[in-house]
Amino acid sequence: MNFRTDLAMEAVQLLKQTDSGIKQHKKNVGDLEITQVTIETDAAAQKLGKLKGKYITIELPAFTDNFQNIDDKIEVISKQIRYLLPSEGLIFVVGLGNEAITPDALGPKTIKSILATRHITGEIARSTGLDALRSVAAIAPGVLGQTGIEVSEIIQSIIKKINPTALIVVDALASMETSRLGTTIQICNTGISPGSGVGNARPGLNQESMGVPVIGIGVPTVVDAQTLAKNLLNSDTTRYSEKISQKTAPRGELMMVTPREIDLLIERSSKLLAMSINGALQPNFSVDDIMSLVV
Repeated sequence: MNFRTDLAMEAVQLLKQTDSGIKQHKKNVGDLEITQVTIETDAAAQKLGKLKGKYITIELPAFTDNFQNIDDKIEVISKQIRYLLPSEGLIFVVGLGNEAITPDALGPKTIKSILATRHITGEIARSTGLDALRSVAAIAPGVLGQTGIEVSEIIQSIIKKINPTALIVVDALASMETSRLGTTIQICNTGISPGSGVGNARPGLNQESMGVPVIGIGVPTVVDAQTLAKNLLNSDTTRYSEKISQKTAPRGELMMVTPREIDLLIERSSKLLAMSINGALQPNFSVDDIMSLVV
């Protein structure tokens, strides 16, 4: 039975056995549970269907609930992002997705609250007391259907021009469990496949294709309908799987399931991710300082 998921933690759970090329470590920080999966070998990567590297999953109270201790959560998430980033140099943040499709709007909405600082230099930076800011550039490049240009082509062109030390890519993800929608953040150093969360994967963004380290950050916003049906029915026979496929992919079109409160989920998760990324990139500034600078 094939379950579709972008989360490395879920892929490990599906193995139902410990593989010598996979390390997993869990810890709790307040009401957050952090799981780090490290895929060390090509064989393990092939079994999981994931690239070799580190995958950090943070499980937290639902974004749609009334959040408590937001600053503490931002600090914890920022620390996990900073752990995968080079300590110096320009960072290029990219928000993938289509803002007109709510479950796919996480990336563009996150970019709106990213503190871009590449243009703040020289005397302006010194006179305003912002000379300690790390250089950051940010963009939401849209999708192929809007621009006629592959996202990877746009990003590669900008990288050649501005020469960042690393790329942070934010995108919506798919989970195999409805309980993880809006309650999970995945951070990895293996990059990301644009459109993967909504079943429209484009050329991958990773260190091999981009020429710089790529940090992928995402929140599950959808479950593949076929995966959900198989999971709910616990169907592991060919006969049932074929019936499920026929029902969940009418006319051969993949269906996705998303929570009814997806608007609130995207609004809150994008703000939390943006402030966490800002915090990771600007450790010398408090959350309040950064919020005052974000337009």
